[in-house]
Amino acid sequence: MSLTTASGASQQAFSNTSNVVDQLGMAIVSGDYAERTMIPLDPDLEEMFGVSRTVIREAKKTLVGKGLLQSKAKVGTRVRPSSDWSMFDPDVLRWHVSLRNAGPFLDELFAIRMVFEPAAAASMAERAEAREIDILSRQCKILQNASDRLSYAVASSDFHKTILHFSGNRFLSSLGEMVQTAFFSVVSRDLAENDGKWLMLDRSKAGQDYAHVVDAIAARDAKRAEKTMAIAVQETKKLHM
Repeated sequence: MSLTTASGASQQAFSNTSNVVDQLGMAIVSGDYAERTMIPLDPDLEEMFGVSRTVIREAKKTLVGKGLLQSKAKVGTRVRPSSDWSMFDPDVLRWHVSLRNAGPFLDELFAIRMVFEPAAAASMAERAEAREIDILSRQCKILQNASDRLSYAVASSDFHKTILHFSGNRFLSSLGEMVQTAFFSVVSRDLAENDGKWLMLDRSKAGQDYAHVVDAIAARDAKRAEKTMAIAVQETKKLHM
């Protein structure tokens, strides 16, 4: 076998494995394979996806690593409870975002945002430089002047990511970036379905709440920044749920 052929075969195997991981992962997250139930046996999966046993085993190993599956010799492969899933895994997040009924997922997403985003605002208030506050202030004005839901969603996402980045905490920044990306993906997908609702909502209230966050951070008032950010996240939920 030439090196070129070997590379092509390797790439094909990777592509096949990724495809199986994607389809099986989505089927699990959507509930096609319910929690604590067995997934089909390897020979059935091979036939279903038209791939080799090696591809199926690699795909299952990947899903085990993401917390979705549990394999036991002579027993089979079972779907683990959703409480065991690695929710911050990019693929697991993406599969949840793809759900048509993403309401329960969004509820959980907002709950975790209420934990770390107020803390990020407080941290930024304690350490932010004037240049960073100016950037946040400009983003707030862009958000307040947004004329449509997509522009508002982009501006809101940028505002939150900026606070997470300028919090000075790398864990908050990385975690927040992932959560914001997942949230924005849901909002973008549902734009057409909810435009009517968007037009009726009071965006000026949400804009004022963001301005209060900027004021608190500029005043170096960590407690007020934490409180106002919690309110801003709650208002964002009203606009997008």
